[in-house]
Amino acid sequence: MTYRVYSGPPGLQELHPLEKNRWLYREFGFLDDALDWARYVNEGGRVTLLIEGDDGTRLDKRAIAATLKHTENEFGKGPGVH
Repeated sequence: MTYRVYSGPPGLQELHPLEKNRWLYREFGFLDDALDWARYVNEGGRVTLLIEGDDGTRLDKRAIAATLKHTENEFGKGPGVH
């Protein structure tokens, strides 16, 4: 399974599907790793716009933010993040 994490500059609200091939992304084998990277990207001042998986998973900017907030509330900063 592969999960692609697309990110961009602050202020960008969404990634248009037709522009996806023009944006850089990073691939991960596990969704947890993709979410850890999204947290790292967001804390570094950039914005995670989309996480897409080969299994049909699709998290947009709003869903990513909600998921990261939920895991922070439950587990502190989240698994695997120091």
